[in-house]
Amino acid sequence: MTSPRYTHGHHESVLRAHRVRTAQNSAAYLLPSLAPGLRVLDVGCGPGTITADLAALVAPGRVTAVEPVPGALDLARSCARERGQDNIDFVVADVHALQFPDNSFDVVHAHQVLQHVADPVTALREMRRVCRPGGVVAARDSDYASFTWYPASAELDDWLRLYRDAARANGGEPDAGRHLLAWAHAAGFTDVTPTATAWCYATPADRQHWGAMWADRILQSAITEQLLASGAADPAELQAISLAWRTWADHPDGWLAFLNSEILCRV
Repeated sequence: MTSPRYTHGHHESVLRAHRVRTAQNSAAYLLPSLAPGLRVLDVGCGPGTITADLAALVAPGRVTAVEPVPGALDLARSCARERGQDNIDFVVADVHALQFPDNSFDVVHAHQVLQHVADPVTALREMRRVCRPGGVVAARDSDYASFTWYPASAELDDWLRLYRDAARANGGEPDAGRHLLAWAHAAGFTDVTPTATAWCYATPADRQHWGAMWADRILQSAITEQLLASGAADPAELQAISLAWRTWADHPDGWLAFLNSEILCRV
């Protein structure tokens, strides 16, 4: 089984958002389970900023970072080199059929991954299989239906509808957050701690970061190509959405927040 098409792609506007992620702001629920010497599997490591943080926290233990395609791993390798973090191994792997032996890792982690895979329950079963007894499997995913913002904007309503439709057309589940606990139970976990945290963008700097990122992303990234090719949107509609993001970012009362769900599963 292979993963579906990755809705976001790897355009600079996407990486701009992903590179601000750290273990502290994106995996705080997992940090109490980490200690020096542990072996960690980081599924869907992306540009590697969280991966490098995890590697620093478990050194002299090692982190194995995986992505389904070789090119994506190059981004994480670059981050590790820049950080001087040499306890990371990079492996091309499909989370639905991991090539690692049973009980290979103390911690298995996936951040914003299960919303994009073809079969999240199979993925979690594989993550459980490669985690040793007594270890933990951790996953965190957003829930796009929870996105809310001020001021109201018909164009941003269009953005959310188009994104959710595109993600589902690619075989993913954009509202993954609400499903995490059910997926974990279906995968055979019986000791699961579910939590949730919110990301909020309301300061001028945060609004500019998020608004400018999506203003570019809706016009230049993989989702742009998908929406235009499928006929789901035309260039004028995408330009209007881009402008709406910049307008929202410039609004002194602009506010946006959404939920991230988390599961910490003990094996």
